[in-house]
Amino acid sequence: MNILCVGDIFARPGREILKAQLPALIRHSAAEYVIVNGENASGGRGVSAKNMREFLALPIHTLTSGNHIWQREDIRPFLDTGEILRPHNAPDGRPGSGVIIGKSKSGVAVGVVNLQGRANMFEGEQCRNPFHVADELVSALRKHTPIIVVDFHAQTTSEKKALAWYLDGRISCLFGTHTHVQTADEQILPGGTAYITDIGMTGPHRSVIGARAEDAIKRFLTDGKEKRWKAADEGVALQGICVTVDTTTGRATHIERLHIPAA
Repeated sequence: MNILCVGDIFARPGREILKAQLPALIRHSAAEYVIVNGENASGGRGVSAKNMREFLALPIHTLTSGNHIWQREDIRPFLDTGEILRPHNAPDGRPGSGVIIGKSKSGVAVGVVNLQGRANMFEGEQCRNPFHVADELVSALRKHTPIIVVDFHAQTTSEKKALAWYLDGRISCLFGTHTHVQTADEQILPGGTAYITDIGMTGPHRSVIGARAEDAIKRFLTDGKEKRWKAADEGVALQGICVTVDTTTGRATHIERLHIPAA
């Protein structure tokens, strides 16, 4: 079974290319299950109720997020219903869940887990230990399905890779999100877990991780005093991975990195 995972949707350019390219990409990759990280879909920070409704009209099985999911108040109903996941190890009292068991086109159960890293992350120190939380979730999910995919929204490469090695053989795939820079280290670990440090960004790549370069430069020149920025709109591309998983064992047999420029 092929599982398509699409990297952080960034602002209007990201939403537009996702809408334009996703149906053909699903056909081309023969994907039976689609996971999309949408936490930056609205203006590059958070996702609005309006944009959530646009996502729900697309052929997406599971929407994941990260630390910016808390930026917009009107997302709360979608968190409550589980229509978008939030990091499951988020600080106590936050709405929503970070785990779901979905069904593929052919009815195969797929467990999806959304976690947030703690190293150099906004509010990371308040999150529960993602290694401990992953232990709990994976043990519970494996009673229902051997196919488990983890979106680990984290800053440091070491934390992402360490969690992948820790879970190797117990999950089908761990892909990193958050940095918006696609890495070239896609691999299958010895236990059968597909891994990539970051699947990248779906949005404007002629930018600084989505923001206009001039805005990002000004922020660095002012030591962070200048906080205003706008989303860029050039060099738009969709990034992600396609993973092939054995439905009996849950082991990954292939991982392919994707970079699709706008037509």
